[in-house]
Amino acid sequence: MTDLSTVKRGAALLNDPELNKGTAFTEAERTALGLRGLLPPRVMTQEEQLERILPGVRSRPTPIDQYAYLVGLHDRNVTLFYRLVMDHLEEMMPILYTPTVGQACQEFGRIFRRSRGLYVTSDDRGRVREVLANWPHDDVRMIVVTDGERILGLGDLGANGMGIPIGKLTLYTACAGLHPMQCLPITIDVGTDNTHLRESPAYMGLRQPRLRGAAYDALLDEFVEAVQERFPHVCLQFEDFGNHNAFTLLEKWRNRISTFNDDIQGTASVTLAGLYSASRISGTAFKDMRLLFLGAGEAGIGIGDLVVSAMVEEGVSLDEARQRCWFVDSKGLVVKTRTDLASHKKPYAHDYPATESLLEAVEALKPHAIIGVSGMPGTFTAPVLAAMARQHARPIVMALSNPTSKAECTAREAYASTDGRAIFASGSPFAPVTHKGRTHVPGQGNNAYIFPGVGLGVIVADASRVTDEMFAAAARTLANMVSEDDLAMGRIFPSLSRIRDVSKAIATEVAEIAYRRGLARAPRPGNLEAAVAAAMYQPEYPTFVN
Repeated sequence: MTDLSTVKRGAALLNDPELNKGTAFTEAERTALGLRGLLPPRVMTQEEQLERILPGVRSRPTPIDQYAYLVGLHDRNVTLFYRLVMDHLEEMMPILYTPTVGQACQEFGRIFRRSRGLYVTSDDRGRVREVLANWPHDDVRMIVVTDGERILGLGDLGANGMGIPIGKLTLYTACAGLHPMQCLPITIDVGTDNTHLRESPAYMGLRQPRLRGAAYDALLDEFVEAVQERFPHVCLQFEDFGNHNAFTLLEKWRNRISTFNDDIQGTASVTLAGLYSASRISGTAFKDMRLLFLGAGEAGIGIGDLVVSAMVEEGVSLDEARQRCWFVDSKGLVVKTRTDLASHKKPYAHDYPATESLLEAVEALKPHAIIGVSGMPGTFTAPVLAAMARQHARPIVMALSNPTSKAECTAREAYASTDGRAIFASGSPFAPVTHKGRTHVPGQGNNAYIFPGVGLGVIVADASRVTDEMFAAAARTLANMVSEDDLAMGRIFPSLSRIRDVSKAIATEVAEIAYRRGLARAPRPGNLEAAVAAAMYQPEYPTFVN
């Protein structure tokens, strides 16, 4: 029973979404806490509340309306929100994250009702510590931060990008059980180069071009240092930064603090898991695969780097492993003769004739897998897919760009153009496809299979660093949880209904690495798996009065 002298009363309690139970307050609680008359008289169980709420979600006419309804529920009752999401995760994930979250960011000003998280702006130079001090919770363990420059495949959305940290942290709780009060979404608003947004009356961010250069770098340095002081046990996840800043920030801080970039490392991990699983269907050993990427930004290079590390682990030399990874960017095949290559592309610039189109590259290189991380919809054309099918009995096609409108091809297009032989995965969900009497269940290469479990493991061990070894272990763990029944359906990832089990297994492996490598600051528990399970939040109402 809670000490009632420390608890809010009456309307103040009902207006606190972290403590509010709504109609689930008991008769005794209503009397003791000054709630009598402020609620309808019927006392409901959480299960009865769900029976009332769920039809309300389903009755909304569009996914964005469902998203707004769920945001409203979160603003009223955090515990009930997470109970609903956890109990109906497969149904709720596409609403709360990919693909609906992209539209939610675009329409952020319209659907904004109540502030969540923190905004640090370029006007806060010199006082970032004061801004962070305003956050009411001290034991923050996971921060997701964006500057909104490269939101999914939608580009620069400025302060509207706050929908991404909010969505990511929702999945941390729903998929891996991080406590909601230990999660903090942050947007660093340095302006936007999206003139349409700057001129929109609904836009709530700074109406200025993006801050860049030394002033930007100084603000980010101040921010990272202030975060370490305010929340000494936090893991800082960078999300949806532009390519240059994403690579720069990761390289600057990865060996100094507990941090990672999900666009680079999480995407790499889930893709590597998919390749492990696809090899079980195709019969081609992972270490022997030749991969062709469309897109050479943070996601593509991140995948390439982790693939190379994994191949080296299997006995392939570093040079040979890099020779297995080829990239096509906006100017064609990445080759040594090009003089316009950014530094992160140069390790994958091979001694090979220049090729301008993806189709030419597929015809010449005969890759076992094409991996789309370009944000360019429709670029896996029918001729490209047909060429893949001519070269391999089971071609691997990964159209990973988000949201759905940015996918390189649809599941139906992949199966139709390969006579149903493609091993297909996508970033956004696609419905099952029946081709010539056989139903294929597309796999979704969703980072939610990876980052929640990694984060949970880091928190349990209080790891001082987040390493590529942890993401490689996460990929192997995820791939090992793909069943033969999954593969028979063409699905190279397990059902989302199993994601909390996946997260628990990944967290255990990540924490084990932290202890083995001397990165853990928390004492090692006697049973690590049990400690991980015990750390997973369950959305249960507190009891104020017996």
